[in-house]
Amino acid sequence: MLLSLEPRGQQSRLMLWCSPLLAALLTLVCGSLLFIALGHEPLPTLHTLLIEPISDLYGVSELLVKALPILMCALGLAVVYQARIWNIGAEGQLLIGALGGSALAVNIIGMDSRWALVMVLVAGTLAGAAWAGLTAWLRTHFNANEILTSIMLNYIALNLLLYFVHGPLRDPAGFNFPQSAMFGDASRLPLVFEGGRLHAGLYFALLALVAVWVLLQKSFVGFQIKVLGLDQRAAGFVGFREKRLVWLALLISGALAGLAGVCEVTGPIGQLVPQVSPGYGYAAITVAFLGRLNPIGIVFSSLLMALLYLGGENAQMAMNLPQAITQLFQGMMLFFLLACDVLILYRPRLKLRWARRTTAVATAGAL
Repeated sequence: MLLSLEPRGQQSRLMLWCSPLLAALLTLVCGSLLFIALGHEPLPTLHTLLIEPISDLYGVSELLVKALPILMCALGLAVVYQARIWNIGAEGQLLIGALGGSALAVNIIGMDSRWALVMVLVAGTLAGAAWAGLTAWLRTHFNANEILTSIMLNYIALNLLLYFVHGPLRDPAGFNFPQSAMFGDASRLPLVFEGGRLHAGLYFALLALVAVWVLLQKSFVGFQIKVLGLDQRAAGFVGFREKRLVWLALLISGALAGLAGVCEVTGPIGQLVPQVSPGYGYAAITVAFLGRLNPIGIVFSSLLMALLYLGGENAQMAMNLPQAITQLFQGMMLFFLLACDVLILYRPRLKLRWARRTTAVATAGAL
């Protein structure tokens, strides 16, 4: 007997939107079983993981600090994924954005003008866009698969950052630690309120949210991107330029990831360090699909993912849980989301091939 999947005649939009909630519930159930296997009570552990980190105003502000880079990367990925361009390189584009902005910031530490911050932000954004442009160039000129090229560029970006932070950009007065000098005050993002780390990158994230929503829902370019994702041949027949749309979508995605990276180094960190990203670009892939590639849905899923980062750190300190608990929850959530989507879009069927074979043998014997 073989199991096959047949498309359902009519797809339920309600179930498609509810599947992320079902995936989150299944993740909680499996996470509870995992905690029991590790010798921890599930309810107190889930409280430590999901409730305790945001039990006060400072915790909420930290949640937003974690959510901002994930949100900006995921918004960019929503654009390319609508066009069925599978960019896996948001992590590398974020790192290059942080590196490009830092390279300028450490050379203008003495600059007092507010234009210093503008220059640093623009440098980081353009660096991220240029890094995504490499993926676009390889696809449009050599027909290279963007999944492979973008994910390989992530490792190149990481090693470039490590080279510069251990070499040309290392602080001479930093006691040989792999970190750049602290940026000048003019190159730092201002705080939203005193007593927390939430910075003005919040305004850039909100602006990106509105811009991506308008692009995808209200603009003709967004319509072209969606048509390209549905059927490339149909897009070509009606005169849409595939290569131009590929370049545009990837440049937007890279620019938003680069902006996320430069906001990290000019915001809460204040310098370039090797740990500028704990995997925000990879987490943004899960966030984009959890949010159904819809900017509003991405907001909520990015907050959930940021809560997992905060909760993982809290559980590690308070209950001595492994550091990989955050990545484990991310992986389970993506797995259950894909599984729910498959069962919503397709109907499993059993094929009894052995019955056909038996009938054929019996017929041949009778003859």
